[in-house]
Amino acid sequence: MKKIYIAGHRGMVGSALVRHARITGGFDVLTASHSELDLCNQQATFDFIAGEHPDLVIIAAAKVGGIHANSTYPADFIYDNLSIAANLVEGCRRAAVPRVLFLGSSCIYPKLAPQPMPEDCLLTSALEPSNEAYAIAKIAGLKLCQHYRAQHGLTYHSAMPTNLYGPGDNYHPQNSHVIPALIRRFHEATERGDPTVTIWGTGTPRREFLHTHDLAAACFHLLTLDNPPDWVNVGTGRDLTILELAQAVAKTVGFTGEILTDPSKPDGTPRKLLDISKIRETGWQPEIPFIEGLAGAYQDFKTSLTTGDARL
Repeated sequence: MKKIYIAGHRGMVGSALVRHARITGGFDVLTASHSELDLCNQQATFDFIAGEHPDLVIIAAAKVGGIHANSTYPADFIYDNLSIAANLVEGCRRAAVPRVLFLGSSCIYPKLAPQPMPEDCLLTSALEPSNEAYAIAKIAGLKLCQHYRAQHGLTYHSAMPTNLYGPGDNYHPQNSHVIPALIRRFHEATERGDPTVTIWGTGTPRREFLHTHDLAAACFHLLTLDNPPDWVNVGTGRDLTILELAQAVAKTVGFTGEILTDPSKPDGTPRKLLDISKIRETGWQPEIPFIEGLAGAYQDFKTSLTTGDARL
């Protein structure tokens, strides 16, 4: 049985990885809460990895948020995410952990990257300014793994998922990502009987969305490969506009009012669609249809409100 440390196990992605590992079987799952281990503390992280000495590590821990959070707290986003990546990757090298999978984000690619975005468009032009700090930290984590692999012969590699959604998401009204933000907004508008809901921006940017269960399956698939790519995109290969997304959420929630746009708010990157041909060639493909996944995410939100577990 392989010992796997999943960093960030309480987050939406980390919890999906833990569920997948336990359902799949064959893994001794190691976790540590923030109160038990501060991943921004270098010595504490080194000591933890050395003491536990896992066979595999998945780095899903990160400081994350939407456009508002990234624009408001850029110093926090770059420092925390650089620290997490550097401390874990170097800690794993020092403890001779043979395999590490680092999770990044599609925001690492240029703002005006070709669509769909192939892996080799990385660092070819400027990033989207609103999430530059987070993106640079994620690029650094990817490059840490790439260069540690080249220099030390360790199988340290990365996966770059598209926009994610699923159970256990963060529904904070300002600091959440677009799907949980819209789920909460339309749910509360329906509860109040509001005639309209206003969404940020023009509604024209296009986004791709992947369920966390599909990402977890992709991660464990990549861990079975003897010679995985240094980094690989993980997505669905399909996208929709933010307005179409809002309409889908409204229908799922049962909101029947009018959806308005607010062009005074930032749109972010015009389009973010990943080229997933490389991971498809390894034998993986997404399985959860978007509307089905969205319905499940909304049900999870309602359940979490009932139990008091909602991240609001």
